[in-house]
Amino acid sequence: MTLLLTHSACLDHLTPPGHPERPDRLRAVDEVLAEARFNALVREQAPEGDLDSVLLCHGEHYVGELRHIAPTSGLIYVDGDTSMSPGTWEAVMRGVGGSLAATDAVMTGQHRNAFVAVRPPGHHAEKSTPMGFCFFDNAAIAARYAQRKYGIARAAVVDFDVHHGNGTQDIFWADPTVMYCSTHQMPLFPGTGAMGERGEHDTIVNAPLAPEDGSARFRAAFENLILPRLQQFSPELIIISAGFDAHHRDPLASINLKGEDFGWVTRKLIDVADKSAGGRVVSVLEGGYDLQGLKESVASHVGALMGG
Repeated sequence: MTLLLTHSACLDHLTPPGHPERPDRLRAVDEVLAEARFNALVREQAPEGDLDSVLLCHGEHYVGELRHIAPTSGLIYVDGDTSMSPGTWEAVMRGVGGSLAATDAVMTGQHRNAFVAVRPPGHHAEKSTPMGFCFFDNAAIAARYAQRKYGIARAAVVDFDVHHGNGTQDIFWADPTVMYCSTHQMPLFPGTGAMGERGEHDTIVNAPLAPEDGSARFRAAFENLILPRLQQFSPELIIISAGFDAHHRDPLASINLKGEDFGWVTRKLIDVADKSAGGRVVSVLEGGYDLQGLKESVASHVGALMGG
């Protein structure tokens, strides 16, 4: 069975008018997953995470400072496009807690896989820097947590968001036990993710795509580079940074994928997980800023997790 974790507190992270990372994103996800074809999902509330888990990936000073500046009214900006509102802290901690609860459910065999529908996203948050709408890196925290709590030797984070997950790369750059794989558009924010960025132990696998590359090049990047490297690494858990902004309708990029591409890549990752990880997959929502494109993509992705 596939577990869905989400929480209404994630709607309370408010951003300025016209900002792409808005509460309506999560409403769109909720709406499509309420359709009858998703009735078999096991639905649970994302709990609040704990700071000890956050500290597995982020510096103590940074975490303390972020908590300290969280506003009680209005908006504050931590960089040009990343802001905090009174509801942000709880939303961020529900993202952490949902990712950890999903990891527990999958690692204990309670569920085969899980989708964590939370916002704000996380993969741009570096060890001590919030950026790109992100504060804490949920996918990275889940990987480290799985290693600490369940003693797994190798975890993989696979990121198909259209923007490179510089935060996840930063956190695992020198770690031979976690593989980070990413397809992303280049050139594009945040400017990292060149193919030559491979980490200290050759466990960073970047497959940059050019604007307008589309489905065929996206699939080839997985078939020819990412999937072979993943199989070789033999992860005991796969965590997906599930960003859907490579969809052709998305306003922030131009890779031009279709909804079914996300189903295809999800099934490919499940195949790898079946071979080395007992099928264990945890997927965490990242980007995706066109509401219709987001619905199509999430439906395809979650349908694949459910065995469709």
